Amino acid sequence: MARPVVHLSPCRSTRMRTRALPLLAAWLAALGGCAGQGPPEPTQPDRTSLAHGRHLLAQYQCGSCHVIPDVAAARSTVGPTLAAFGRRSYIAGHVPNGVDALARWIIEPAAFAPGTAMPSMGVAPDDARAMAIYLHAQR
Repeated sequence: MARPVVHLSPCRSTRMRTRALPLLAAWLAALGGCAGQGPPEPTQPDRTSLAHGRHLLAQYQCGSCHVIPDVAAARSTVGPTLAAFGRRSYIAGHVPNGVDALARWIIEPAAFAPGTAMPSMGVAPDDARAMAIYLHAQR
């Protein structure tokens, strides 16, 4: 029996690719890309790196939108709570949760989820990684 052929209009096909490509790229990046690239994800961060990440979350005023455990003034419910973030499977429902993927999300959320309400706050890559380490340690 012959398979039915499905033709997508050029407009719909282009829209689907336009939306799917950033998500696919983000997903592949979250998987780690090529072997040997980037630092390995931490297994157990030390107290100093956790304190630094917590400080940066307060400095960048992430609590203006989120509840974040042990972060001063982080009690807003505009965005989702970030309590127990390390137990989540996905970031924003799209990207597998990991420290590196979360750092990239913090730097440029619209690259992962076009139209997201989360703004790009101009977070430096090292700061984003420290923030991601803190959030990922929240179990």
